[in-house]
Order: sequence, then structure tokens, then C-alpha cells
Amino acid sequence: MTSINNNFSSLNLTVPLTEEQVTANKEIDKDQQLNQEDFFSLLSQQLAYQDPFKPVDNSEMIAQMASFTTAEGITKMGSEFGGMSDILTSSQALQASSLVGKKVLTPGNQVYLADTGNTSGSIESKIGASNVMVNVQDANGSVVRTINLGDISPGTQRFAWDGLDSQGERAKAGQYTLQASGLVNGKGEDLKTESYAHVESVSLGGGQTGVSLNLQGLGGIKLSDAIEIAENI
Repeated sequence: MTSINNNFSSLNLTVPLTEEQVTANKEIDKDQQLNQEDFFSLLSQQLAYQDPFKPVDNSEMIAQMASFTTAEGITKMGSEFGGMSDILTSSQALQASSLVGKKVLTPGNQVYLADTGNTSGSIESKIGASNVMVNVQDANGSVVRTINLGDISPGTQRFAWDGLDSQGERAKAGQYTLQASGLVNGKGEDLKTESYAHVESVSLGGGQTGVSLNLQGLGGIKLSDAIEIAENI
């Protein structure tokens, strides 16, 4: 036994398959899958060679046919769902394309100030608030402008920032953070703030990515994350 040479080490098992070999293997795997014709052929053979004294039980045969029918139905359903997914993606893309050039309300409190124009946001309050202030902070966290909204009613309160700092000068273009606070039942609280953003383009992703909206200066968000659509705010 000790005189037998092990030649496996001389085999090069790390050589990758060529494209032709990969294609051939896929065709072989495809040919080895059972279809409806193969199933009925096997069923015929089973009936032909069964023991006449111990025939296959009717319920067992029906169960076999039902299992194959179920498996085939699931396969077809998967293909149909794939087609429906493509249709839904195309429909979403068509809807999203109409948003280019408009503004959408996003869940975050980040806004982008362009060289000209203004930007805006929205505050949500269930029971209202008093002495509401919105601090506009730059990338360093410094407050460049405070907007006094006074008392707000329950629901949604929109507000706008004209792009000027506390000195009345035009603020630099870039990203800013909106931080709102006020008195709720006599106690100071931070209020939920959302921001409007300009839709520049739409990305038509596929699979789990889906359709996304590319916002000016803020990157992209999923179409489903857009809360509200507005012409001019």
C-alpha cells in the first residue's frame, strides 16, 4: 500500500472553465430537468411494470400527479410574477418621469440652497405648538438664520427660507439642516421637520433597487419615500 503513488497533486484543479464549457454545462443542466412529458412517461412506465398483485394505490397516484402539477404551477407563477415586476417598474418609471422639474417633500431635514432662489420645509405637530423657531444650520452646525413661525396649529405647517443669513446677506450654496423647536403644552420640544427638494432626474433601477429620484444637491431617494409632490413651494 505504501508503494502506491498519489498523483492527485499533479492535477491542476484551479483552471477555470472556458465560456464554452460553462454554456455546455448550462445546456446539460437544462436537459436534465424533468418536464410534463417526462413525468407522464415515468408514470406510464410505473403503470406498465407495477406488481399486478400490489398495484399502485389510486390516492398515491393522484398525490403524485398533484405534486407535479403544483411544482409546475409554482414555476409558471414565478415567471408570471417576474413579468409583473417588469410592468410595475415601467409604470413607476413613467410616473417618476413626470416629477422631473418639480419639488417633493422628503422625510429628512436636509435642504439644498442653490445660488439663486429659496428652499422650504414642513413641520408636523399633532396638537400644535407655540413660539416655534426654525434654525437653519450650515455643514459645521452653525446657525446662519432663525425663522420665527410663532404659533402653529395641529397638522402640517409649511415654511420657506429665502436664502439670506441673519445679516441679510445671501448664504453660500450648499446643504443646510433645518432644526425646528417650540413649546408643546408649555414644554420645549423638538418638532419633526421635513424638507422639500428639487427633482433633477430619475434613475430606472431594477430588481430590489427600483425607481429612485435624484434630488438637487442631496442625492437620490426611493420613489416610495417621497411624501408629497409640489409645483412651487
